[in-house]
Amino acid sequence: MKKVELFTDGACKGNPGPGGWGALLRMGPHEKELSGGEPDTTNNRMEMTAAIMGLRALVEPCEVDLYTDSKYLIDGITKWVHGWKKRGWVNASRKPVRNAELWHDLIELTAHHKVEWHWVKGHSGHEENDRVDRLASDAAERVANPVG
Repeated sequence: MKKVELFTDGACKGNPGPGGWGALLRMGPHEKELSGGEPDTTNNRMEMTAAIMGLRALVEPCEVDLYTDSKYLIDGITKWVHGWKKRGWVNASRKPVRNAELWHDLIELTAHHKVEWHWVKGHSGHEENDRVDRLASDAAERVANPVG
């Protein structure tokens, strides 16, 4: 099984507002940058989308070290999702889980890979986190101010 590093981040201009996501895939010396955005979204959705799109870019099952500065993403996929499943996708307040469709996508994608989740402190000089933050911010800017 191939070993891959995946660095992800999301950004939003207003919350909700125009948002962007960025991902960096690295396998040995090879790297691939991905990014995109949505006109009306939230930061949490963009954090999740970055991870989803990064994992979707893998063409075969891999061992993935996924790095994110989003506690929401890490806690959601490693802790909260188990309770949500048991309760029929309602949260502890008995309300529908927000972003459930994205959580379902993440669950499906992580079933194909061996994913280790790593939290990094955002905006702290972590080279790859700063890089994907720029990708996400640039994508949000493009969505907020389209040319033409």
